[in-house]
Amino acid sequence: MKLIIKFFSEITIKTKPVRKRFVRQLKGNLRVLLPRIDPEARVNGTWDSLEVSTGQNPQLQARVIDCLQHTPGISHILEVHDYPLTSLEELAERCVLVHAEQLRGKVFGVRCKRVGHHGFSSQDVAAYLGGELFERCGAAGVSLKSPDVWVRVEIRHDRVFLIQARHEGMGGFPLGTMEPVLSLMSGGFDSTVASYQMLQRGLLPHFIFFNMGGRAHELGVRQIAHHLWQRYASSHRLRFISVPFEGVVAEILKNVDDSQMGVVLKRMMLRAADQVASQLGFHALVTGEAIAQVASQTLPNLAVIDRAIERLVLRPLIATSKVEIINTARRIGTDALSSSIPEYCGVISVSPAIYTTRARVEEAEAKFDFSVLDAAVAQARSTDCDQLGEPMEGIADVEVVSQALAGQVVIDIRHPDEQELSPLVLPDVEVKAIPFFELSSQFPRLDPARIYLLYCDKGVMSQMHAQNLLDSGHGHVRVLRPAKS
Repeated sequence: MKLIIKFFSEITIKTKPVRKRFVRQLKGNLRVLLPRIDPEARVNGTWDSLEVSTGQNPQLQARVIDCLQHTPGISHILEVHDYPLTSLEELAERCVLVHAEQLRGKVFGVRCKRVGHHGFSSQDVAAYLGGELFERCGAAGVSLKSPDVWVRVEIRHDRVFLIQARHEGMGGFPLGTMEPVLSLMSGGFDSTVASYQMLQRGLLPHFIFFNMGGRAHELGVRQIAHHLWQRYASSHRLRFISVPFEGVVAEILKNVDDSQMGVVLKRMMLRAADQVASQLGFHALVTGEAIAQVASQTLPNLAVIDRAIERLVLRPLIATSKVEIINTARRIGTDALSSSIPEYCGVISVSPAIYTTRARVEEAEAKFDFSVLDAAVAQARSTDCDQLGEPMEGIADVEVVSQALAGQVVIDIRHPDEQELSPLVLPDVEVKAIPFFELSSQFPRLDPARIYLLYCDKGVMSQMHAQNLLDSGHGHVRVLRPAKS
């Protein structure tokens, strides 16, 4: 089988040197990707399009097409029959053999594209083939406005391509034509889609994750990062960097005024990412922030957040609606994964300031112990994305129960303000209030002879923290998820 790759339209309007560089990069990417699927796959071509030849295995051919559809830089892929150009009469014979059954009883149209010098025009070919196919295939009619079937032909110098099928690609620029960036990845819809849009534009988004929920939280985000890499970027080596941030969150909650917590947390994340980017030699950070989506994302607050560092911060979603973001997540296959990741940033402040100032934030940060931030960065761990699909050692299944039994202890891990607004009261059951950011330090002090049930509003954050405790060797922990009445 032969496939013709058509480039993303913006590539074709680049200057000659840039276009050559982009095409060369795309060809190199495909020569990394395709042999993993089909050792017989070959990539050729230079200026107008690339040609991919595969073996005869239909299953491998389908996987090759799927790979091409998820490779940045490709507008669409044409599945073609390739013949030498001899005469229009012989071309008509081949068209009849290929399309006869497809056209029977249908209204059809013919389109021809042509490159090279010939004694006929593209219109001459389309008209001649249309007449022959109408007479010989039992078609219901011919229409160039809204046919049931299009017959598409490309003539390139002394060769003819009869197009059997067209498969849409993801567009964008070939991965690696732009610089590497460090993308702040929470695993939610926004940061995931922002990272996807960067790699679609040819950049190399390495991921940095600020862990506020233990190993189980990291496991969920690792799965999302691995999906993005494997599906759209596996021609390149990307890194996943995990920074333990529970201590930073605890420091903020203890020493920063409630109204400034959200902005301070984002500034701390930028500062940490800035240190890592400096170590890696990257010149820009990427976030999933969009105007007015949450309190920290107003224009005044974003301006204050940006002033925490000098490095460029890219926000590809800045004017994108949540509906558009979720639709994109659904299209790229990350919506189910992202919907299970709790938004830790959203629980850090109950009454956030919508219009803060640099002076207020710097005053709030004056009480923050920055050695905690430096310690978190020093403990960062880097993993190649091709290893993210491997199971994390020590992960065990968390038991989820719908009610507490006599003698068990329920631990309410919600933010203290949530606990105050909606206290958890369970008749005849002991309830302890330990916020999620203090759980890892306080839990080892509890009586190991008791059974502890973690509780939060949705059950997701409690499950991740229970997973983290199990991974640490505490087998006497469960998750309480009451049945909905």
